[in-house]
Amino acid sequence: MKNDSPFEVIIVGGSYAGLSAALALGRALRNVFIIDSGDPCNKQTPHSHNFLTRDGETPAAIAEAALKQVLAYPTVTILKDKVTQVTGTNNDFTVETESGNRAKAQKILFATGVRDIMPPIPGFAECWGISVIHCPYCHGYEYRGQKTGILANGETVLEMGKLIRHWTEDVTIFTNGAATFDQDTRENSLAMNIVINEHEIQSIRHDRGYLSQLNFTNNTSEQLTALYARPAFVQHCTIPLELGCEINEKGHLKVDEMQKTNIPGIYAAGDNTIMFRGISMVTAAGTKAGAMMNFELIHEG
Repeated sequence: MKNDSPFEVIIVGGSYAGLSAALALGRALRNVFIIDSGDPCNKQTPHSHNFLTRDGETPAAIAEAALKQVLAYPTVTILKDKVTQVTGTNNDFTVETESGNRAKAQKILFATGVRDIMPPIPGFAECWGISVIHCPYCHGYEYRGQKTGILANGETVLEMGKLIRHWTEDVTIFTNGAATFDQDTRENSLAMNIVINEHEIQSIRHDRGYLSQLNFTNNTSEQLTALYARPAFVQHCTIPLELGCEINEKGHLKVDEMQKTNIPGIYAAGDNTIMFRGISMVTAAGTKAGAMMNFELIHEG
């Protein structure tokens, strides 16, 4: 792929959204090139849920089966590489990679996801996606009825507490320092039997990602089974921003109902565009993006 090989669509990112788009495009007889660096954000999550026919399987197993099905279409190819630059305009894009490959395409899809910024708490990153979790719909059933924490501060803690109490009544808010919410929030939380712990967290004790205890800087500790957290994130790939693609106030790429960004010929799909990270949601967005790119190519042709 070193000689400006022409494609109709290049998909940057070969996880669920990217593969779903490639499947739709392959079935539409489009010449598609997927470039994937192989670094999904759920790489250490043990099981995926809420995806019909695949509930409870590992994310890697789902992706492996998806890739096999996608590559059964002869017009779809994939390269394990990292995209470093995209230049050009609608119907005349050039993509360059870390290993020196270069290819041209009419349309680009960024299915590149986001990168979570781990807080500087020893053990947090090791537990992320296993027992330090972000979504009760993805993980709440497995930790139902168990002693559960929420790492949060500010006015969002009450809504988070209400949500998590649906799965377990044993809930503690860990503010990791002095609480910044108002007295009403404190009183409403306590009225729901939600405990508030304002100690600063020193470390997380765990066994291969399964936490058992929070240790605090005042030399106290607390036993715990699961901890919900919503760490900050950034776009995993900054190239869309360099091209002028707009982001919203949450940090996601802005797309319209067709998965188009504000830059003609550039689409985006997956959790780089929405807060919901479930496989079912990002695959649906990928399918829509693939269909819409095919639709655009037909009408431009």
